[in-house]
Formats: sequence, structure tokens, C-alpha cells
Amino acid sequence: MKIAVVGVGAIGGYVGIRLALAGDDVTFIARGANLQALRTNGVRLVMSDGTEESLPRVNATSDYAAAGPQDVVILAMKAHQVAAVAPDVPKLFGPDTVVVPMQNGIPYWYFHGHRGALAGARVRNADPTGVIGENIPGERVIGCVVYPATELVAHGVIKHVEGNRLPVGEPDGTASDRVKRVADALTQAGFKAPVLDDIRAEIWLKLWGNMTFNPISALTRSTLAGICQYPPSRELAAAMMTEAQTIAHKLGITFRVPLEKRIAGAEKVGHHKTSMLQDVEAGRDLEIDALLGAVVELARLTETPTPHLDTVYSLTKLLAKSLQECRPS
Repeated sequence: MKIAVVGVGAIGGYVGIRLALAGDDVTFIARGANLQALRTNGVRLVMSDGTEESLPRVNATSDYAAAGPQDVVILAMKAHQVAAVAPDVPKLFGPDTVVVPMQNGIPYWYFHGHRGALAGARVRNADPTGVIGENIPGERVIGCVVYPATELVAHGVIKHVEGNRLPVGEPDGTASDRVKRVADALTQAGFKAPVLDDIRAEIWLKLWGNMTFNPISALTRSTLAGICQYPPSRELAAAMMTEAQTIAHKLGITFRVPLEKRIAGAEKVGHHKTSMLQDVEAGRDLEIDALLGAVVELARLTETPTPHLDTVYSLTKLLAKSLQECRPS
């Protein structure tokens, strides 16, 4: 298949190189120093066991139109970065092109194909201006939940920490031919990519940890194991997750994993820095609105009190503001 990977960071590079090694026709869409590195050195993947895989020559461009129509477009940047590229993404569309967003958090398309009272609603924290939904309509979307933990060591050099699950699903829950094709491509590339009939439940399961551990780690500079092994922060995480579970239940979501098991899973990852902590240390913008702001937004829509979520969201937003103000102009 022809597959464009937009955003060649830790996840985009990891997924892209695996798809390319499996024989798919992959085009990496990047810019600046990242694009130059891809053109010069290709992509290199360092696995968790120390083995390496590399593609010294890759298709890489910053020109969406030059890449041409694709079978699949993978959006692999952070949620708050999608709006900037959304107007260019349609240049990659053919009649049957599907888009696989690989962002954490509540996605902009969450209520597309939803059967509840909020069907068709826009999640404003995920798509504040509506530009994403206008350019990448929900009809083209295949949902995906990203479980691998990876790090961008240098431009074009990705380190795999753990995990290889990329479950996918149609927003309306159907087992369509197109979602099966996406799952097959990911499976052939070495991922575990089951087709789920309720991708939103899986989104919530992953989000359950991200919306909790990412902001706590950013505020405290602690790793996953550090948060889980310190009783006060473990209790805070449990309180935040309990509030989120209440919201999700009101939206028809059932969690297949108990709360304590989800926390234990995060602890098992060990002293891994969350992506948000990595962004704090690098002085980058924080992915807070899709991860936690959207959950707070859904709390208001479902009339759910969320004192712990509200407090941590406010503190993390202030942290993000401080980081922006300290950044050299």
C-alpha cells in the first residue's frame, strides 16, 4: 500500500520504518532539520533488546502535493500539532484514502458515528477552530490507539522502549474492508493490530493512564514508577482515574481493566519518562488539552464533578504557559 506518515518523530518514525521494511511504499512527510536528516541518513530504529534496523534511503518530502494520493495517511504528530498540517492533508487524498490519527487523548472525531445524545458534537479542546474536522472529515478516519513507548534520540533515530500494540477500529464499530486492510498492513509490519468493535473504549483505556500520569509527571518531574510507588501521588492518580471513569460510564464506555490493574501496568513500565515530561525537559509545547482538557470538557457536557481533574488541569496549563513565556523568542 501507499502510506504517508505525517510527522516523523518517535511514533511516526517507528511505525513508518516498520511498514517500509515490511514492503509498503512509505513516504515520510517532514520539514526542516528532520527532513534533511531523513534525506541524508534515512531512518534508524534501535529496539529495546539492543538490535537495530535501518533504512538508509527513504522517500521524504515536505511537499504534500508531490507525494500524491495515498491509500493510508498516518498522522503521527502530537494532538496540538494536527491543526497546523490539516489544510495540507487533503493533498494526499484519493477517492478511498483513509486517515489514521495516532494522537493520544480524546480525538477530534470522537462523536463522529457516535450513537449517544452527543452524536456529531465537536470536541473543542481537540479541534478549537474546527479546521481539523473541515479538512479531515470523520468519514475518512480509522481510529487507532498507540501503545508503544518510543523516544526520538536524534533526527531519524528512534529508540523503542516497549510495546507493539496498535489496535484499530471504525468510528461506527463496523468491520469494514478498509479497516481490515489497515490492520493487515500493521500486522505484517510486526504490530499487534486487532480490529475492535468499540475503539472508543480502547481510547479511554489508554487515556485513563495518559491523562493522569502525563500531567503528574510533568508537574513533579517523576517517572511512571516514581509516581506509582509514592503513596500520595498514587492516591491522586486513582482519584483522577475514578472521576474519568464516571464520565466515560455516562458516555456508554465500559473499562475492561480494573483501576488498580491499570495503575499496576503503568508501574510495570518502570522509570520511563512520559512524553509530556520529555516535552517539559525539551521546552516544547505540552499536549495537555487533548489529554486532560478534553476530559474536563466532557465532564461539563455530562454534568460530572471533577475536582481532582480540574486542579491538575489548571496547574499543568499554568506550567505550559510558564514554559512558553520562558522560551527564547
